[in-house]
Amino acid sequence: MKALLYICMIFSTTFVWAGEIPAPPALVVVKGEVLEARNVANYTYLHLKTGDGETWAAVNKTPVTKGSNVTIEKAMVMHDFTSPSLKKTFKTIYFGNLAGLQGDGMAKTSGTTETIHVPRAIGENACTVEEVMTRGAELKDKSVLVSGKVVKYNTNIMGKNWIHLRDGSGSAENGDVLVTTTDQAKVGDVVTVKGVVRTDRDFGAGYSYKVLIEEATLQIDR
Repeated sequence: MKALLYICMIFSTTFVWAGEIPAPPALVVVKGEVLEARNVANYTYLHLKTGDGETWAAVNKTPVTKGSNVTIEKAMVMHDFTSPSLKKTFKTIYFGNLAGLQGDGMAKTSGTTETIHVPRAIGENACTVEEVMTRGAELKDKSVLVSGKVVKYNTNIMGKNWIHLRDGSGSAENGDVLVTTTDQAKVGDVVTVKGVVRTDRDFGAGYSYKVLIEEATLQIDR
């Protein structure tokens, strides 16, 4: 009888403990248009217009522009959260991972799988896209001259325009180079850029680049 009573007490205690352990917060997906983006040391705070009204979200620091449509995955809601950096208390805010960017404020792409062949640039320090991508360590912090076709164009990201160039050299892994510049172009333009090779740049939220060209000037060839 005592043994049975002891077993019942164990099960009773176990069930009480289980009932007192709070369930983990549900993770949700938040989608909306960016009304405002505010960067601090490690995070980007986004004021969003969603189908359920306006709300705030925070992701790892990353370039996002007003008007972009974003999707935030694995978002956890927090209430009455205070950001010391912004000196602001959010009644409700979601913390999650930025899944993608769409809209006029972000990437415009060619949307085609056309074969590209742009001749190598002519001039001092001329390289193909493949050479820049495969010789990043050697070319680090050096000036290069590269010709290519604009296949992707991002406007006003962290004060720069982000351009993806291809010239037909290389493969899917090393045939595309990111160029940042204050000059303007459009998808489909054939351009020659002169800039400085940088390596191992991480802008957060998955936007990391082993090799890219920064501080570039741009000449539209056609």
